Amino acid sequence: MRKILVPIDFSENAMNALKYALELFKYERSDFFIMHAYQDEIYANPSLLKKQTLDQVTQEVSNKSQQQLEEALNKVKEISPNPRHVYNIISANEMLLDEADRIVDEENIDIIVMGTRGETNDKKLIFGSHTLQVLKYVQCPVLAIPENYKYTQPKRVLFPTNYMIPYKRRELKLLCEMVTPYRATIDMLYISKNSKLSLRQEDNKQFIKEGLCKNILNFLTINKKTIANTIYKYITENKMDMLVMVNTRQSFLESILFQSTIDNISLHIDIPFLTLQNIRRS
Repeated sequence: MRKILVPIDFSENAMNALKYALELFKYERSDFFIMHAYQDEIYANPSLLKKQTLDQVTQEVSNKSQQQLEEALNKVKEISPNPRHVYNIISANEMLLDEADRIVDEENIDIIVMGTRGETNDKKLIFGSHTLQVLKYVQCPVLAIPENYKYTQPKRVLFPTNYMIPYKRRELKLLCEMVTPYRATIDMLYISKNSKLSLRQEDNKQFIKEGLCKNILNFLTINKKTIANTIYKYITENKMDMLVMVNTRQSFLESILFQSTIDNISLHIDIPFLTLQNIRRS
């Protein structure tokens, strides 16, 4: 049973990500956890807090959250009456990051699916602050769906790597099983001035071959220095359907995303983006 966490704020972006998840996993027996963490909303309107007690405002926000979750669940059942899927709704007076972390641990979640931006929808940023926090800190793969992205079967997948990362078997298996039903081709892209691999890199490459053994793999090397531009160019020129990267120190992903001036990054991701986590889970 695949366990999928979908945090939502009821924005169009969030609902679009939920619909994408329903389509992507339609062939798998899946347990969906549709979660709304509303603590921020309690303090979003200071003028309301002056007129009512904190308990009153909290109860109102809680009731609204539960009602919106039930409405979202009804929509899900309408658009995806899939007998393979089980749906759970969770309304929590918590910060999104804390609640996502808790559910991932307690339910042993396989993957989080969410929109790249939420209700605030700052178009200057590739990822909204909540999505970026989840990408960086929650010990679980995260699939981020761009705003207004229309579902396309992931038949062409780009996986840039420097082969220096000790990959997790569980996460490679997740990727393998996600895209195998669509007979996907995965392009393993090594961006380097030197095409020769060290023994460590060769070992990691072999581990990838074993972990993704059900998939068609293309191992490619591009002689470039600018990682972000090279990835973006490859995506556009080859019409890729999904980008996969690994979150770890000194990885491609860190060098592209986790900089202080994210606005200046030239990689504008407009396809679903799967972040694997180089973190050991229990």
